[in-house]
Amino acid sequence: MKKILIITAIMSLIFAITHLYARYDGVKKIQQDEYLDFAEEMPAPVDGWEAVYKNIKVPDMAKRMNVKGKVFLMLYVNEEGDIDDIKVIKGIGAGCDEAAVEAFKNVKFNPGKSGGVYVKTKLSIPVIFK
Repeated sequence: MKKILIITAIMSLIFAITHLYARYDGVKKIQQDEYLDFAEEMPAPVDGWEAVYKNIKVPDMAKRMNVKGKVFLMLYVNEEGDIDDIKVIKGIGAGCDEAAVEAFKNVKFNPGKSGGVYVKTKLSIPVIFK
């Protein structure tokens, strides 16, 4: 009976270690290949959000046409805090989409962090034009 308990305990331990190793390996691949939708610490501009929003200029066309609303951007921030790509998810036109993208083009971010490791992260940002 003791041998069966010992064998069962050893098999359980081996299973647990194998399972944890497989899980860790999967996390590592996600961090290297894909952008996470969420991280424990999400990316943020080094100079703060206010500094970025100050640089947004309302285009003349938008002023003339009285265009107002939100432009939604998807930023792809890598492990170094640089923006790899910016996509307009929902735009309002009249040059506002381009102005929103331009405002974020050269912004340096504190990268996202998960499990104590810097990770590639997707960040959805609304830019409001009034």
